[in-house]
Amino acid sequence: MNDNIKKAKRHVNQNEGLIFEKSSPGKRAFELPPLDVPKAEPSNALGAHHRREGVEGFPEVSEIEVIRHFTRLSTWNHAIDLGMYPLGSCTMKYNPRVNEFVARLEGIATEHPYQPQELSQGCLKILRLLEKCLLEITGMDAITLQPAAGAQGELTGLLLIRAYLQKQGNPRKRVLIPDSAHGTNPATAVIAGYEVENIKSNEHGQMDIENLQKLVTEDVAALMITNPSTLGIYEQNLPEIAQILHAKGALLYMDGANMNALAGITRPGDLGADVMHLNLHKTFSTPHGGGGPGAGPVAMKKVLERFRPVPILVEKEGGRLALEPVRPDSIGRVKAFSSNFGVLVRALAYILAYGPGVRQATEDAVLNANYIRRHLEGVYDLPYSLPSMHEVVFSDALQKKNGVNTMDIAKRLIDYGFHPYTTAFPLIVPGALMIEPTESESREECDLFIGAMKAIADEAARQPEIVKTAPHTTRVRRLDEVGAARKPVLRWKPAAQRSTAQTSGARD
Repeated sequence: MNDNIKKAKRHVNQNEGLIFEKSSPGKRAFELPPLDVPKAEPSNALGAHHRREGVEGFPEVSEIEVIRHFTRLSTWNHAIDLGMYPLGSCTMKYNPRVNEFVARLEGIATEHPYQPQELSQGCLKILRLLEKCLLEITGMDAITLQPAAGAQGELTGLLLIRAYLQKQGNPRKRVLIPDSAHGTNPATAVIAGYEVENIKSNEHGQMDIENLQKLVTEDVAALMITNPSTLGIYEQNLPEIAQILHAKGALLYMDGANMNALAGITRPGDLGADVMHLNLHKTFSTPHGGGGPGAGPVAMKKVLERFRPVPILVEKEGGRLALEPVRPDSIGRVKAFSSNFGVLVRALAYILAYGPGVRQATEDAVLNANYIRRHLEGVYDLPYSLPSMHEVVFSDALQKKNGVNTMDIAKRLIDYGFHPYTTAFPLIVPGALMIEPTESESREECDLFIGAMKAIADEAARQPEIVKTAPHTTRVRRLDEVGAARKPVLRWKPAAQRSTAQTSGARD
């Protein structure tokens, strides 16, 4: 490793086996004193058929062994609380502690808006205020907080469009999607019952307007466009694109996943977008997904309002709030409850903490991305030259001359103390390096990242094997990722069972 890089040094830490391998018969985390009251029989409590005597193979360990085991494991993970997480598109910004403080306040942490409405007015007011904030930021007329994630928000948006067109007598057949859109967009369109037609970007990474005019016919229901695109480039012709679609009776769906590049500066509703979803973890600093819980609110223009999922938050006389369960034209529920309430609370805390400063957060994110771009241009290939927004996409074209690809560079970056960037995406950039620092990172941290990336580029030119065999400082070296995906080992077995299975030819 280059001695000038100060971000990370090799550190010695204990290796760690599985908790099952620490097990010793008879060990307990703690022992309760003998009962001084009559023991309740199982049949008198839950019933004997509901009670298990034990769990076969459950590890028998002491309390201190459990604590040390999981504490040591926790040191193996990289996280946003430890360092920069430059995943492009995913937007791994810091989650401010004020969000967690507010979400844990008494009267919020244990509540949910699906309680009886006379008990949940405080929760409903939180939701209503969040709705107003998101509508102001997006420039839309109506919103639903119900979707549980960005992808579900996409599906909700397309179902709104389908319901609107169906009401007019024809749901139409096709959805147009640029090749620079997020990868979930085509899957969403298919699930919503549409055929997908891909649109190639022009040489600048922008929508080809002339080609779009030819493709938009009476069969087209909508265009799904990501703005800024996955190239990190702002779509400059959005108002004209909206006019082309509206002239043919089609609608414009804007994937708002990259709204963290626009919030406080421009509003998609003012540019002609008819409906959009928001990823609260990306723009408004709620914990990132990983299976949930999450939130993907969908904001829309007035023409789509009547089709929103139920229940719908409404204001009654005297300012009383209620969840209205029935709307004749609603697309129905998209989630069992009204929302992942705790996630929505965190997003509102972030918005209110920033206030008008939401704009500065956006400006800082764009500044950081362009700062990194400026210092790495020429060191790595930049396939598109238009100004970058919140993220910058390089390619591995220069390093490939020495047999080093984007995955190699990403793995070597781990040795320098950084989580890898997003590799090989977007697909329209061969060997992509997708880098997004977010507004969370200081200039000092960006400089450390730039230094690491320059050092790796130098290694790729002078000693490519060091990069191609990275990482070198992790407890586990480079894995066979294809093998791990196709033949995963999902269950641990004691050595005796493993040898028996191998002898008999049995497989898990």
